[in-house]
Amino acid sequence: MNQTSTGGFKKNESPFQAFYHSCLGKLVILAGILIILFIVGIMTKPTQEEMEMEMVDNILQCIEANDSIQGDDIDDQVNNMNSIFSRADTANINKDLLVSLKKNNRLEIYNHSFFRTAYIVNNIYPQGVRVGFGMYGIVYPTVVYKDLLLNVGPMQKDYKDGVIRTTVKPADLGSNPPVKAYHYQGDPDQ
Repeated sequence: MNQTSTGGFKKNESPFQAFYHSCLGKLVILAGILIILFIVGIMTKPTQEEMEMEMVDNILQCIEANDSIQGDDIDDQVNNMNSIFSRADTANINKDLLVSLKKNNRLEIYNHSFFRTAYIVNNIYPQGVRVGFGMYGIVYPTVVYKDLLLNVGPMQKDYKDGVIRTTVKPADLGSNPPVKAYHYQGDPDQ
């Protein structure tokens, strides 16, 4: 060991250790790891057919899981994580919802450098809303029930009619009070 002028000892480092302990060495190693991850991502990117098949299955599982009122967004995320490892049971899904799903929604898959993304396009989201992405051989769904357009109906009947509100029933409103036309018959100055 060599003694320095300050009284400490200088370690004999190999060239690899000196390179590893330098800032440039750490940056080069980090860049190498990122390049390896990028190359593995390119090689394991799901194909167009795999992505479409998995996303249709994930959308069907979302419809199947939403047969009751959801508590919050965590329920959707837990269902999305579970749908990675399971398949939809199409026997439990209403056939009218399936027809409406195919009629009103369109699934678009976009290819990126090392991953693919899936978008649902419908009248609510004409630009599309992302419902999943695929990378490293796995398709990760992010679909939420409110992203899908399943029920379509008219907003009003004719030009002169008001907006149709199916949620309010006339029986819920009660009866009208006996109101008569009011005509002021007093002194207009008071």
